Amino acid sequence: MKKGIIINIGLFCSCFCFGQESAPKPEKDTTQLKEVIVVAQRKLSNYRQEKTLSSIDTYLEKANRVTMIKRGNYAWEPSINNMVSDRLNVTIDGMQIFGACTDKMDPITSYVDVSNLEKVIIASGQEGTENGHCVGGGINLKVNPSKFKNSGLNSSVDLGYETNGNYKIAGLDLEYSGETFYANTDFIFRKSDNYDAGGNNEVLYSQFQKFNISFLGGYKLQDNHTLETHIIYDKATDVGYPALPMDVSLAEALITSVSHHYQNTANTLTSLETKLYFNTITHIMDDSNRPDVPIRMDMPGWSDTYGFYSKGNFRFKKHNLLVNVNGFYNRSLAEMTMYPNDTNQPAMFMYTWPDIRTLYTGIYFKDDITLNDKERISGTFRMGYHSNTVAKQEGIESLQIFHPDTQKTRDRFLTSMSGQYSKNNTIIGIGYGERAPSVSEGYGFFLFNSFDNYDYIGNPNLKNEKAIEFNASTKFKFKTLNFEVASSFFYLSNYIIGEIDPLANSMTIGANGVRLYQALDHAVIFDVFLNSNYKFSEKLSLNSCIGYNYGRGSNDKNLPLISPFSYLAEINYSIPKFNASLQLEGNGNQSNYSSFYGENETPAYGVLHLNFGNIFYLQSNKLILKYGVENLLDTNYSTYADWNNIARQGRNLYLNASFLF
Repeated sequence: MKKGIIINIGLFCSCFCFGQESAPKPEKDTTQLKEVIVVAQRKLSNYRQEKTLSSIDTYLEKANRVTMIKRGNYAWEPSINNMVSDRLNVTIDGMQIFGACTDKMDPITSYVDVSNLEKVIIASGQEGTENGHCVGGGINLKVNPSKFKNSGLNSSVDLGYETNGNYKIAGLDLEYSGETFYANTDFIFRKSDNYDAGGNNEVLYSQFQKFNISFLGGYKLQDNHTLETHIIYDKATDVGYPALPMDVSLAEALITSVSHHYQNTANTLTSLETKLYFNTITHIMDDSNRPDVPIRMDMPGWSDTYGFYSKGNFRFKKHNLLVNVNGFYNRSLAEMTMYPNDTNQPAMFMYTWPDIRTLYTGIYFKDDITLNDKERISGTFRMGYHSNTVAKQEGIESLQIFHPDTQKTRDRFLTSMSGQYSKNNTIIGIGYGERAPSVSEGYGFFLFNSFDNYDYIGNPNLKNEKAIEFNASTKFKFKTLNFEVASSFFYLSNYIIGEIDPLANSMTIGANGVRLYQALDHAVIFDVFLNSNYKFSEKLSLNSCIGYNYGRGSNDKNLPLISPFSYLAEINYSIPKFNASLQLEGNGNQSNYSSFYGENETPAYGVLHLNFGNIFYLQSNKLILKYGVENLLDTNYSTYADWNNIARQGRNLYLNASFLF
């Protein structure tokens, strides 16, 4: 049996192969399904200038297929191809990490900082399954590695200030590199008061404070063998969420790993990385700072994950094969205690995540084949075993009220595959993927969603959500004009979404009712992007991007959180030690909104940003300055992705300074 499976996988990797993405570039290139965003602070980018001390959310928001869902001024939730985090696979350096908040107030991206990272790899659809199953895509936050450079001790200091919200940033980085040992420690602190929307309108409960400290160390055992350990500790306190009825008093994460690296480009096995990791997250929601609430609530949550992976790269003839064997064990627990205003009444308690234990193990293959100088084909395949167990008996009994046949354990087998064919600057691809319901979709109990004002209850009997995708991209070049078109189409069956249960009574005071997670027969999602770049000269260039998105379910309703027509235009001026850019970004009117799922129409908007950057050399030291004005005209606006139409920041002057010595 095992031999037959191995033979079938080998035949698949040899026969079901289309397309090879080109090597990652610092600049955005939509002819690749994988998009790489360089976030290393030490580079003065000449493309879509960013503050060196921007949050990871700001970097991600610039990617074509990524939208950040904003519930406040902190911890935005990423979506890819108009699919939210339940349908994505978000990892830190290949490690599986799961948030501890039932309201998605702590996406995985909130537990790292740009100071930790080298780059972010964004993969659309089934190209994102290297580290786990998904239907929408994957985001891998790659840690910034030190090297055996034998450069001794180096350090840097980062300082930043922004006028809107009195936002202060301070960071310190220390690095030692020898021939056989290296160590890097970085620390960053961020603190913001309430920000102002356009017109100097203060947005209450938008403050936050956090610090992040990271340690990375490596030891060279032999020329080809290295041991490495990595620790991240991230702690945020006093985080306000103006779009939600509750704030966060604590969001804390400890992320640890130890890994072994082997590399020898002369062998068939060119590299092998094996990693063991553990992470733990504590997240505490409370409403103690809200002046008037119908009932006081405490809502803590915890998530612990133990995992491993082993990735090997093989090169033989025209093949470049990647094999990844990985697995994890996660425990997710969340609870809610309600305190009536009448102190004579007893407090009420329930589990909102009744201690869900998830076990996963799987294997991934990717084979890239170079046919000739112009043509490449590639294929991916992932299969895995996924098991959920409800550890709390109270949780099983609560869910059985709505789903009488709920069992303690539910096992699933998941399969994903994709292929690409590329010739010159054109790529076509196809994919099929499956995902298991998330913890909230499967086992959540009376989770209040302020977006549509309903309580949500999970359904452990949901089938796997499945997606068939088609994608294509092409690139044209006419002298100094580059022109790119990229498009994706997804047909999702068993599309998981909340459906109203008219017989159930809500738990939350003032809620419209209860929605049970059910599955639509199908849904379709489509997007297309048009990018262009025109060089007036070596110093002056113009970039632009426009996008169109569409999403609809088999119930003939528009899907929620589907981006309207979007656009960005940017003119850049760059010389070796200075650059400047003027950006115009905006959305069209959101006419295809989904009132059935709680959306309302958001009007069109456009905002201007002005950015500058300088590099100064002070003997052997370097000073990098980034400064400018965001929302230059102080426009008051919100986007379709702003929860409950929370207004975005008004005019903001910023200055970032990085001193390297």
